[in-house]
Amino acid sequence: MARIRFLPFEVEVEAEEGENVLHAAMRVGVHINASCGGAGVCNKCRVFLEEGRARGEELPDGGYKACTLVPDTDLVVRVPVESHLDRRALLRAPKRRATAWLAAAELRAVSPEPAFRRVFLELPPPDLSDNLPDLRRLKRALRERTGTEPEAEWNLLRSLPHVLREENFRVTVGLYDHPERNLPVIRQVWPGDRSGRGLAAAVDIGTTTLCAELVDLREGRVLAETSDYNPQISYGEDVISRIEFARREKGLALLSEKVRDRVGGLIRELCEKAGVAPEDLDLVSLAGNTVMTHLFLGLEPRFLRESPYVPVAAFYPPVPARELGLPVAEGAMAEFAPSVASYVGGDIVAGVVATGFFEEEPLTLFIDIGTNGEIVVGNRDFLACAACSAGPAFEGGGIRHGMRATSGAIEAVHINPHTLEPMILTIGGKRAKGICGSGIIALLANLFLTGLVDRSGKYRRDLDHPRLREGRDGWEYVVVWAEESATGEDIVFTEADIDNLIRAKGAMFAGYQTLLESVGLSVEAVERVILAGNFGSYLDLEQAITIGLLPDLPRDRFFFAGNSSLLGARLMALSRKYREKAVEVARMMTHFELSAHPGYMDYYMSALFLPHTNIEFFPSVKEKLEE
Repeated sequence: MARIRFLPFEVEVEAEEGENVLHAAMRVGVHINASCGGAGVCNKCRVFLEEGRARGEELPDGGYKACTLVPDTDLVVRVPVESHLDRRALLRAPKRRATAWLAAAELRAVSPEPAFRRVFLELPPPDLSDNLPDLRRLKRALRERTGTEPEAEWNLLRSLPHVLREENFRVTVGLYDHPERNLPVIRQVWPGDRSGRGLAAAVDIGTTTLCAELVDLREGRVLAETSDYNPQISYGEDVISRIEFARREKGLALLSEKVRDRVGGLIRELCEKAGVAPEDLDLVSLAGNTVMTHLFLGLEPRFLRESPYVPVAAFYPPVPARELGLPVAEGAMAEFAPSVASYVGGDIVAGVVATGFFEEEPLTLFIDIGTNGEIVVGNRDFLACAACSAGPAFEGGGIRHGMRATSGAIEAVHINPHTLEPMILTIGGKRAKGICGSGIIALLANLFLTGLVDRSGKYRRDLDHPRLREGRDGWEYVVVWAEESATGEDIVFTEADIDNLIRAKGAMFAGYQTLLESVGLSVEAVERVILAGNFGSYLDLEQAITIGLLPDLPRDRFFFAGNSSLLGARLMALSRKYREKAVEVARMMTHFELSAHPGYMDYYMSALFLPHTNIEFFPSVKEKLEE
């Protein structure tokens, strides 16, 4: 069997018989862009063969498709710069902070009432006149202190007599209010007074990004925060490709192991930043979409994508955190935000809880834009939700030079309406490697408003300009010349790219219309629009409306929520009340399957123009075009 060495990472792997380079890279965690999951259609998994012989499909701009490259001999393979992940890009300040009214949500749990609490007790030592069993003595003292006599985990009995006597019956008890039991549960007993320590980690398990916070359960303060890429992206860019990878032998176990290990690493990093020990963590509160939650827990995900789209569970029982390999206190628990359906998950439920609009009067449209765009509409009287299969275009997938938001990605574009020359900004101020989601939207909006692209998404053929040309895949606009890019090739935006983006934004807009119609309302009735998720934080509102991704409503109706999933996870860690609210929200939501709605396809086809077939839906864009 051949050995493959990956540069510049200096990672080696022994390839199995007939195994391609992409699969070999996946096994050792070397990331190569492959937005199609290795199906051979995205042309993103480019690698360069530095040494050795191999069979595979060459790409027009040089290099090979890693998903087709099979070694004949030992290989040295170079992974190009566009596949490199730079974690620093995740730590940059968002373009927009959470809007002021939403910031108040962070203060809603001002009196923390966490599900896990530490209680210090000074018990009277036993004597001949008071020789109760150790457990009975402990429970009696807890009843006197809390008013309730808790249950006890049986495995505590092994260590209980030693712990009680280590500091002469001065102990700290870890009590957990289990959501499925009527009484609190004794999860841990420590010698001495450790009541001043209790901490929690709040985690957003994103498809692309993992975000985490360390929270003081006594005061409600965030002590540290961090984020990193979800290591599962090396095994599939989106949830569908990961579901397929999980069907391979040991695939599910590998995906689960990778994400758990990385979350554990983030928890250690948070503790190091705050100067505390991981053993002081009593609770881990996690929120993720339904697929990510299944993969984290190692639950079979295949039926999530097969009709009738059934998850293993929507409400997940708490799990002892150490059983998941997390570096926390021995008795700590892991809790998961409940899901609603296969493609409306705990991240959306957590976001609705965090924003609080389900308890308010204004009719609100909650939008999380991504590969699987989720939308919720409602107020205190009702909640309806749906998922839009927007595709990967907003995260760079299906775009020739698209990429995720990492160092060197073009995130902002302005085109001079007279010279038609672009001005670009990249993440980190590096040479451009490609274009991320916010840059793609900005680019299309500018091309449209300058007249380079018509309403059907086609380039003008009558302009004589060096940046507008007919390329190998049809007409294209050159955003960055080869000598100015990090990849050594022209970075272009093709008509096929425009078509993919129009389909993605069309799916989202049709989703709004269909969901609102399903509850007897229209877009004009919406009083508030909440844009959630990290992508929403970097989205330019005017540009998103210009291309028809967002409805053309008065701008004061739009609010940016940032990572509302993480905020919801934090609130649920801090307060049992918010944990209960999450269950209430999940049960309150009515899920609509958009593809089953008779009008969805008509709405979708009507949205496949810039900004829409009916320009009257977008009066502000119409005014700009007339100017």
